[in-house]
Amino acid sequence: MARKLKSDRILFLATILLVGLSIVMVYSASAVVALERYHQPYFFLTKQVMWATLGVALLGLVMRVDYRHYREPVFIWSSLGLVTLGLIAVLFSSPVNNARRWFSIGGLGIQPSELAKLSAIFFIAALLERRMNRINEIGYSLLPIGLVGVGLVGLILLEPDFGTSMSLALIAAVMVFAAGLNYTYIVGAALAALPLLAVLVMGTPYRRRRMLTFLNPWEDPLGDGFQIIQSLIAVGTGGVSGRGLMSGVQKLFYLPEPHTDFIYAVISEELGLIGATLVLLCFCVITWRGLRVTLRAPDAFGAFVALGLTTMVAVQAFVNMSVVLGLMPTKGIPLPLVSAGGSSLLINLIGMGVLLNVSQHASPEA
Repeated sequence: MARKLKSDRILFLATILLVGLSIVMVYSASAVVALERYHQPYFFLTKQVMWATLGVALLGLVMRVDYRHYREPVFIWSSLGLVTLGLIAVLFSSPVNNARRWFSIGGLGIQPSELAKLSAIFFIAALLERRMNRINEIGYSLLPIGLVGVGLVGLILLEPDFGTSMSLALIAAVMVFAAGLNYTYIVGAALAALPLLAVLVMGTPYRRRRMLTFLNPWEDPLGDGFQIIQSLIAVGTGGVSGRGLMSGVQKLFYLPEPHTDFIYAVISEELGLIGATLVLLCFCVITWRGLRVTLRAPDAFGAFVALGLTTMVAVQAFVNMSVVLGLMPTKGIPLPLVSAGGSSLLINLIGMGVLLNVSQHASPEA
């Protein structure tokens, strides 16, 4: 008798809890800002509810689609082609905050760099499944991954979006290393990339300021250091149990864009150490269950897809929370499943849907 397919309930619950928290905290963080900008306190809440509803619906749909369909060459090359066209098209869009990362379709903002991560994961997983037995042969295995990866990373850097491009590069590196790549290749690539990273960071004025601000934010507390200082104040004043929902102070025009990249600071201030820890635990659970699915996947493609999707969420969460806590320079990376933003929420929920489908086919025991 065939085994009845069941998704990982713990993984599903952690995902839905974060989405539910997102709706509450986006409203709490953005109501005053939305009232001042748009004269509508529910402006960002309405958009977040819409994207969350669409995302959860797509998660439920994707959960029922056999993940092995994503290894088909037609799907992989079509998705890579569309993503590449999107990344090129967005470069000709109107700039927002001196960056060209979004373009509008039917009034909805689309960020193709988010979709690029998903397409890259499917491509790398499919290629590694076929060629991992010769993973250390540069021309056979690493060159195709490198060409596609460098192409996507390069286009994202042109937007410019340093954080997302580095996230994609790290996802690819984790997947390739898990396939058995000799660690000397990883070390060599990292050392070779250091001069380029130094040029990208220190050769661009705003990135250089971010790095210097990270090292000493109090040198310019009302300028470049203002954002991270206000974030640390929010985290510090939250205490153990927080000021209370809707009672935060730093979101009141002290913390820039509190509903997006710095929503974790608002959570820390209003819900305190308890709330911030619960959010961290949810991401730890997603990472744990995702790695569990990776180990129990029935085939190499499923294992690599699960690893890539888990890394995608874990890396974004780690970087975002580290920035909020002053442990990393400021990056434009949202807190996955929580921050306001349609593209990020939608792509992460689709990714969780794929991961949940892989979990259905995973073996009962590792």
